[in-house]
Amino acid sequence: MSADTILQGPRIPAADGKTRALVVLLHGYGADGTDLAGLAQPLAPVLPGVTFRAPNAPEACRINPMGRQWFSIPWIDGSSDAERDQGFARATETLKRYLEAAMADEGVTPAETMLAGFSQGTMMSLHVGPRLASPLAGIVGFSGRLVVTPDLGEVPSKTPVVLIHGDQDDVIPVAALQEAHDALSAAGFEVSAHISPGTAHGIAPDGLTLAARFMMAQLPDAANAAAMG
Repeated sequence: MSADTILQGPRIPAADGKTRALVVLLHGYGADGTDLAGLAQPLAPVLPGVTFRAPNAPEACRINPMGRQWFSIPWIDGSSDAERDQGFARATETLKRYLEAAMADEGVTPAETMLAGFSQGTMMSLHVGPRLASPLAGIVGFSGRLVVTPDLGEVPSKTPVVLIHGDQDDVIPVAALQEAHDALSAAGFEVSAHISPGTAHGIAPDGLTLAARFMMAQLPDAANAAAMG
């Protein structure tokens, strides 16, 4: 992957034909943008003014060549810690550039843009979002964890965060939710958390409904409150 990698992936235009906000969906390890792009279907009725983008992660997945990864995971794919750290740093810069370009292309501001990640995509969302120059409307993190760094309290953008995790997750333990919540809160973020009962490493209906309500609240100009009922 070169330093100037340009991310590609699905784009789902606003249901009502006019983009008033942007939600960028970041997939997990071994998947691709199509995997999370499917969330646009249930979200579009309540967020008709939102255009959804779901970029493919920059690297081919080491254990699934048909999928992608934001960075390698040593205990899964045999990579070194150095390879993981280098990949994470590259992906961080690549995603920052992608977000800046996507907002410009769609004609929206950071305050009209949200990140929603799953698993490794949550790690990227929670790391990159706060390090943008201006706060985003919000970050939704499904089934992930926070990569804690010493500068968390000094990041420029204290974007509101919602964390959602299944209590039966055997990939990333649910304890990661509390750890992320505590670290973000201590650093001055507005953060809430929800545990989906009986849910493994995935997105349950109750978690998706909570995420939709958060997006509607943070992106009111693009929302259709009547559709939620």
